[in-house]
Amino acid sequence: MLRPLDPAFPIDRQLALDASPVVLVNVFTLDKADEPTFLAAWQGDAAIMKRQPGFISTQLHRAIGESPTYLNYAVWESTADFRAAFANPEFRAKLSAYPASAVVSPHLFQKVAVPGICVG
Repeated sequence: MLRPLDPAFPIDRQLALDASPVVLVNVFTLDKADEPTFLAAWQGDAAIMKRQPGFISTQLHRAIGESPTYLNYAVWESTADFRAAFANPEFRAKLSAYPASAVVSPHLFQKVAVPGICVG
């Protein structure tokens, strides 16, 4: 199930914008028993995304302790590249491999410059 991180500006509205580079942050919550299925599904769709134009990198993180919550971030050259990859039929077909308990919250971000702290 898709649950927007920000319901006022869900991923489909973000995909309509042109920006570069962008970072996809995706939070997954699921039943603990579904972790092996989730990991296999994520690996499969990440392998597809990794081959797409504009893909830069990805990293999956698991919450510490007993929480079956995962966070993925993926860096893309542009929203146009991510939009094309997200619409790829091979990727879309893999989405059904995720367990029914998985709730997915994707959102696109850009780096922000904060003087003396970080670069944009």
